[in-house]
Amino acid sequence: MKINYPRNLEVTIKTIVWGENVHERTNKIVADLYPKGMHGCIAEALNQADDISATTATLQEPEHGLTQARLADTDVLIWWAHAAHSDVDDVVVQRVVEHVWAGMGLILLHSAHFSKVFKQLMGTACNLTWREAGERERLWVTSKNHPIVKGLPAYFELEYEEMYGEPFSVPEPLETVFISWFQGGEVFRSGLTYKRGAGNVFYFRPGHETYPTYHDANVQLVLRNAVRWAKNDKQRISTVNDAPNRSVQDSLEPLTERGAKLHADGDLGFK
Repeated sequence: MKINYPRNLEVTIKTIVWGENVHERTNKIVADLYPKGMHGCIAEALNQADDISATTATLQEPEHGLTQARLADTDVLIWWAHAAHSDVDDVVVQRVVEHVWAGMGLILLHSAHFSKVFKQLMGTACNLTWREAGERERLWVTSKNHPIVKGLPAYFELEYEEMYGEPFSVPEPLETVFISWFQGGEVFRSGLTYKRGAGNVFYFRPGHETYPTYHDANVQLVLRNAVRWAKNDKQRISTVNDAPNRSVQDSLEPLTERGAKLHADGDLGFK
């Protein structure tokens, strides 16, 4: 299917914050921390920036809020997921992946490492070790000149977080932007960048639902920086999945067809 992408000439970065919206409806702790949902909290933080326009979408909406037309008009998609990976329609997953290949930016948060979208883009199991004990996380900046860390100190801390630990079974990233240390002693590659097709992809680890992570000023700054980094300024590729046959007549240099398929009698004629 060929997609007609609108030309996005304005400065505003059109962003969708996608969330499962499951924990917020079933867990009072989460509902109290994020009365507008984690997706709503993140969108509000992004909209503090003059150059970002963030809206939200959730699992419960038709097509999970990610229609073909809406994705075609989106610069960056942020994905938070945890409890309902299997409930995401495979058709929507493939749609998102194809838009990333075509040039849409993608930011995956916390447990989205195990989402169908991330697994398909990585081509690996994306496993890790974990522990939920409300321990301190210290995030070290490991690429000081990267746009995603602009304005951050050398490190920042989150007093309460879920631990993710190595090994993290993902492909080698283009860059490791953050490494986390946890109070229990583990370390983890907490900020990884990738290129998939024409799309910029960033995985950012923090964000367990029962802790106020997305209210943290440093986390919000990372997300705003990441949206700017993930946006592809080039026109979206509408033929990313095309694989047309190049006929002999269309070859750039004069070409005479030869080889086995011309010899049905079995005489290959290789002389």
